Amino acid sequence: MLEEMRIRSLGVIDDAVVELSPGFTAVTGETGAGKTMVVTSLGLLLGGRADPALVRIGAKSAVVEGRITLAATAPAAVRAEEAGAELDDGALLISRTVSAEGRSRAHVGGRSVPVGLLGELADDLVAVHGQTDQQGLLRPARQRESLDRYAGDAVAVPLAKYTAAHRRLRAVAAELAELTTRARERSQEADLLRFGLDEIAAAEPQAGEDTELAAEAERLGHAEALASAASAAHAALAGNPEDPEGVDATTLVAGAHRALEAVRSHDPALAALAERLGEIGILMADVAGELAGYADGLDADPLRLAAVEERRAALNHLVRKYGEDITAVLAWSEQSAARLAELDGDDDRIGELTAERDALRTELGELAQELTDARTASAKRFADAVTTELGELAMPHARVSVSIRQTEVSGDAEGADGIEVNGRTVAYGPAGADEVELLLAPHPGAPPRPIAKGASGGELSRVMLAVEVVFAGTDPVPTYLFDEVDAGVGGKAAVEVGRRLARLAKSAQVVVVTHLPQVAAFADRQLLVEKTNDGSVTRSGVTVLEGEERVRELSRMLAGQEDSETARAHAEELLEAARTGA
Repeated sequence: MLEEMRIRSLGVIDDAVVELSPGFTAVTGETGAGKTMVVTSLGLLLGGRADPALVRIGAKSAVVEGRITLAATAPAAVRAEEAGAELDDGALLISRTVSAEGRSRAHVGGRSVPVGLLGELADDLVAVHGQTDQQGLLRPARQRESLDRYAGDAVAVPLAKYTAAHRRLRAVAAELAELTTRARERSQEADLLRFGLDEIAAAEPQAGEDTELAAEAERLGHAEALASAASAAHAALAGNPEDPEGVDATTLVAGAHRALEAVRSHDPALAALAERLGEIGILMADVAGELAGYADGLDADPLRLAAVEERRAALNHLVRKYGEDITAVLAWSEQSAARLAELDGDDDRIGELTAERDALRTELGELAQELTDARTASAKRFADAVTTELGELAMPHARVSVSIRQTEVSGDAEGADGIEVNGRTVAYGPAGADEVELLLAPHPGAPPRPIAKGASGGELSRVMLAVEVVFAGTDPVPTYLFDEVDAGVGGKAAVEVGRRLARLAKSAQVVVVTHLPQVAAFADRQLLVEKTNDGSVTRSGVTVLEGEERVRELSRMLAGQEDSETARAHAEELLEAARTGA
């Protein structure tokens, strides 16, 4: 139960405290935004959209706080505790802050939470109904949802299975359409991949081959210069056999080493130098030997050079088309082979998807028939319950019925436009194949007509109220908020609406924003929203009306005059009738 709501700097309301009690509370006031802002504030507490325009000009933020009493085992309490919230003496504290820049923050039970959590809690705490809901009730989809909600698990269980199958069918159909409609493009892609793979396979490139061939080509192209340099370096190190008088580096280093060896024992420093000269001599001898071998093994064959350049040209052709180097070309080949296998498997995949699609369509047909049967079984009970409620809302001769039908379609060769239900191909959607419509016969002899066409504004208000009262008996919530749902209702009908809301308040908390004194008179508590204006700022306050103040407000609502004796007498009569249940 919503116990208290505190509002600060929200539109025309500033620092107002709305205290709500169990039973029936009526919120009244002069025509304007004040009463609506109370509803807007509650909407923010329940996770509604945060609009920075709600913040009073000059204020940094708007804050709405609510105190809701509920049992520790209530679903909303359990969900709040899962989010880290704590109850305060059996009450759940909720707050919502909206900054002037549009930022929004929510707190539940002392813990900062995502705003989405407020919406989850709202489903188990408060049912809000306004004039927009009346218009929503005109939509067949909303009427179907109402019937499904009334039917409970009888519809919810097969509907969940149907929804899952429908979602899978859409995914399968989308993939199948993509495969079939893009068959030409995919075939062209496969041909290009196949050509590239054949070209690479014919060349048989090896990883790193391009780098190795480049080095070999460089060596072969400069073979004479390399051989001449190696020979000259060898002669400098080891001597030239054709010049016996020449001095080579190896001989000189050996002489230096022998000179130091003779006296190394006299000085450790000189001995170390001798060791280094010995190492240099050995290294020079090794290098000289390798230079001799290099020169002897150098291949200056022009035929080999031509073969290398030809191979490099073939590899460069692949590199230009398929990658930056041979390693990238081989990677492209591997990826393309996998893609080609996927494309070549399209025919098999199309067959698999077609079989799955047909199986899903058959399953959907069976589930759709199950939904139709469950809705049909609940429709009579639902219509009778709403009709009974209308009898208590000054429409004793009205009759409500529910029409459930399907639309047949002429499917193509594959039946893509519908599903087969009970031997007929019918249109279908995410919620089944049924088109549900509430029909109203307002008086005897009148044919049942869709409520969108056959109900006046006042009748539509009462039909919606009757539907919600029926729901209250099957799927109750602790608090109901009605925002001027009595629009278009007056006279005796208004009295009956007030009386029915009072009876609903015996099992739940009921808050009604109303302009009808006949409805407000039945409330256990009446709140007045008044606006004041100091010439620059408009503010609204909320006052609890009791005794004489309540009579004056009802008089104003009746006649527009607070001091009219006739209006006062009528107001007192309404209050007395409400107290006695007359």
